[in-house]
Amino acid sequence: MDLFLAIVLIIAVGAVSGAVAFFMGINHRKKTAEAEIGSAEAEAQRIVNDAYKEAEAKKKETILEAKEEIHRQREVSEKEINERRREIQRQERRIQSKEETLDKKIDNLEKKEDKIAKKQKAVENEFAEAERIKNSHLEVLEKISGYTTEQAKAELLKKLDGELTHEKAVKIREYEQHLKDECDKKARNIISMAIQRCASDHVAEATVSVVQLPNDEMKGRIIGREGRNIRSIENITGVDLIIDDTPEAITISCFEPVRREVAKVTIEKLIADGRIHPAKIEEMFEKAKREVEMTIRQEGERTIIETGVNGIHPEIVKLLGRLKYRTSYGQNVLKHSIEVSHLSGMIAQELGLNPSVAKRAGLLHDIGKALDHEVEGSHIELGVEVAKRYKESEAVIHAIAAHHGDIEAKTVVACIVQAADAISAARPGARRENLENYIKRLQKLEEVAMSFEGVEASYAIQAGREIRIMVKPEIIDDDKMVLLAKDICDKIEKELEYPGQIKVNMIRESRAVQFAK
Repeated sequence: MDLFLAIVLIIAVGAVSGAVAFFMGINHRKKTAEAEIGSAEAEAQRIVNDAYKEAEAKKKETILEAKEEIHRQREVSEKEINERRREIQRQERRIQSKEETLDKKIDNLEKKEDKIAKKQKAVENEFAEAERIKNSHLEVLEKISGYTTEQAKAELLKKLDGELTHEKAVKIREYEQHLKDECDKKARNIISMAIQRCASDHVAEATVSVVQLPNDEMKGRIIGREGRNIRSIENITGVDLIIDDTPEAITISCFEPVRREVAKVTIEKLIADGRIHPAKIEEMFEKAKREVEMTIRQEGERTIIETGVNGIHPEIVKLLGRLKYRTSYGQNVLKHSIEVSHLSGMIAQELGLNPSVAKRAGLLHDIGKALDHEVEGSHIELGVEVAKRYKESEAVIHAIAAHHGDIEAKTVVACIVQAADAISAARPGARRENLENYIKRLQKLEEVAMSFEGVEASYAIQAGREIRIMVKPEIIDDDKMVLLAKDICDKIEKELEYPGQIKVNMIRESRAVQFAK
């Protein structure tokens, strides 16, 4: 118990001692903090005072600098204002000087206007006087000449028109002579050399439509009992057989030349075999068809080798072979194409061009004639279509399209093919026409010439290669003849179709006839 009380007493004494020490420590800290706060307040007051003094100094310094800047800006502004004032004064003086100058010019212009008005009035008076004198002179001239003013004008215009016609004719003659001097010699040389080097036959072999028979009895065998053989032949081959009184011959009629050739070979094989009946006719027709197709292919290949044109599509080779059985005005088209190919190559070589393209275009220029009996369209359209289908060059296609002048020739190769085609078709004996077409062409040629004023008579001569025109001398003079000949040539080229060229020969003749009594 005593121990417990002693412990409690010790604890109580320790607690009291700790509390006293705590309060003493707090009091000491309070005094220390108050002392530090007092020194901090003094330091803060000192800093504030220093800052206030520094701010007052900066303020005075800033005010001083602002006053100096204001003073400097005022001096600059005053200087600029003075310069502008001086510039304005200079402008005012200049404007004043210009106003004075303008006033002087206006005064001068007014004086000049007065002078011009006086001169204009004087000119008008003089013009009126001149017009009066002119009218009086015209009256005197009309009395002297016996012409009115309108009649005199018409006479002068007529004279002027005659002089212009003469000058035009002279110019045309000069140009024609110049062109002839420059071109004729070289053109004749090139064409003559090409013709000389191309040694073709003068007359091409025409397709034959007549089959020779060993005897007249063969006609009855071909006809057959009740005509069964001839009907079978016509149905199978697609041709018409004409059996008339011609001894030992029958005629095959068909517009398609290859079909006609197949029928001809079929009949020849039947005649050689001697057995003629419908079954044999079909057998011989198939053999003849294969034989003609082989001949066509061989002719096409031979043509390629002969002309030296390589790289031709096989289908075009077959079409070339078909031209062997096609004629134009009696001229074999295959031989004509070969000839045009050779001529085109020679002309191109003479001109220093590539002959291979020209030969190719010349060979294929009439390729459409192999199809024009089977497909609708002109041989030019068909030829262009075939050339495009088998990937021919643009130069060849254009030459085919332009070789008859349907479109304008835009390349040298096209012009060469035109010339070679005309040379091959126009030489003597190359082509022939039937009598009716020939007469119609000559009549049309004479009608074209007679349609012009001043033409007295016209005569187509030299098988239509020349037209001789007689003109009325009182209407057409020597100068107008040149213009008239050119107009007639232009109309012939536009309205007529003809091979080669036509010479227009103008004749003007004056005669004086008197009788001695």
